[in-house]
Formats: sequence, C-alpha cells, structure tokens
Amino acid sequence: MTNNSNLDLNLLRVFDAIYRTRNVSRAAEQLGLSQPSTSQALTRLRLQLRDPLFERAPGGVRPTERAERLARSVQGGLALLEAGLQHEEAFDPLHSGAVFRLHLTDIGEARFLPRLMQALHQQAPRLRIEARPLPQAEIAAALDSGQLHFAFGFLPGVSGTAHLNLLSDHYLLLLRAGHPFAQRHAGSELRLDDLAGLEYVAVRSHSDTLRILQMLHLEHRVRLETSNFLALPALVRSTDLGVLLPWKVALGFEPADGYCLIEPHLRLRDFRVSLHWSRRHEHEPALAWMRQLLIGLFEESP
Repeated sequence: MTNNSNLDLNLLRVFDAIYRTRNVSRAAEQLGLSQPSTSQALTRLRLQLRDPLFERAPGGVRPTERAERLARSVQGGLALLEAGLQHEEAFDPLHSGAVFRLHLTDIGEARFLPRLMQALHQQAPRLRIEARPLPQAEIAAALDSGQLHFAFGFLPGVSGTAHLNLLSDHYLLLLRAGHPFAQRHAGSELRLDDLAGLEYVAVRSHSDTLRILQMLHLEHRVRLETSNFLALPALVRSTDLGVLLPWKVALGFEPADGYCLIEPHLRLRDFRVSLHWSRRHEHEPALAWMRQLLIGLFEESP
C-alpha cells in the first residue's frame, strides 16, 4: 500500500496541468515551470503512486485508468481549495452584470438561447451572454482558463471536464411537404438504399450531418454546403433537397405543415447533448448559480 500522507500539493497541480493539456511542455508553460522541472515532478508522483499515470500518445500523452480516476478527485479538490482561498461573496443574480461565455453552434443557439434569455430576463436582467463556437479540441482548455464558462452540445471529442447529459436526440431526414420522395415511400419501410435517390444540403457548422452522409456513402449526393443553420428552413421548403438534422431542432421549424419528417434507421443516429464545465471553477458562486439554472432549464426528466 502506498503512503500518501505526505503528498506534495504542487505535484497534484502538475498532474492536473498535464491531464488537462495532454502534453508535458504545454503543462509546463501553463505552470510557469521548465519542462525538466515538470517532468521531474511527474516522475516523483509516479514513484509515490506506483503508477505511470500517463503514456506516450501522438502529440503528447494520454492518462492511464488510474490517472482518470485520480483526475476527478484532484480537480474537485483543487477547485474547493481555490474557492476557499478566494473568499468570494455570494452571487446576487438580480443585480449582477456578469458576462457568461458559452460554447454553442448556430443550431445550439437557436435551440437553447431563447429559453435561457427568457429565464434571465426574470431572474438576472443585467447578466450578459456571449455565445461562441470553438473546435472541440480547444474546449476543455478554454473552460479551465476561463475563456469559456460552459459548453453545450454533442461533444464526444471533449475530455477532462465535468459534464452532465442533459437530453437525448436523434437524426432524421427533413423534406418539404409534398416532396415526391415522401409520397413514394408513404406507408412503407424506408431502406438506407432509398436515400441514394435524394440530393442533400449539408451544414458545415454542424459536421455530424456530413459525417452521417459519409457513413452512408452519400457525400457525392450533396448539392449544397451552407456555412450555417439559418438558411435551412427556407432552402428545404423551396427545393427538393433533403437535410439530416436533430429531431428536436426540426420540430421548431415553422410553419410545421411546410415540412415532412422521415425517420430512417441510421447507424449512430442517436446522440446526447451534454453540458460541460471546468472542475477548477465549479465552486465559484456565479458559475455554480448559472450551472444550476442551465440544468434546471434543459435537463430532461427521466
């Protein structure tokens, strides 16, 4: 059994930085240390815990199973310590003019921001929200640095954060009402081969639409790529192009009778939308308040 009673807190800070950055050099930069000093600290921790903690990986390192378990405790403990040292006053949402920065795609903005802003108008009328999309590879570091406060979405590429699954959804096919394809297949089971008879619009800001079409070997049937989600309703309603998009997003298209929803049995069509935040800052009163508001607004009942 290892004796951890004299474990140096600075070693845990080094561990946390390497875990978050997945790179010893970047961790050293964040900590203001030299790379040899950071490597030596990691070696000391490895010896004390009798575990390698990290293994070499392309572009840096990846954590071992022991490191994954340790990270949850270390990040939570450091967050409590920093919160205790800061002596922050209780957060007053009614009078605060704080700014909260959220990662959201354009689809996420359309889906979540209206309801959030309605709630803030009642509970925190002076708060400001800044929505900005980031590449998934940058989200965890942005949350830890404070560049972001929360990230919404289907974010399988994000690791090392605290997160909660808010809701589940699935992809379906959206066509205009009266589309010949929908009329031909009304009342019959839709096969994946049938989808090759359609032409599609894809959205670059929502890469999963392209991913699914590529999985189905239908990327050659894409006739239009748009930069964002906003053009989709008018495009679909006025053309024979189809689009794959989340069901709960499609339900918000108006007028409802202008569209036809078809549910083919797509592989990997189901996904979960999660809320991500940094364990380092989760005890800060303002962020704790906003997190509870977001969960209360958007978490689905079991």
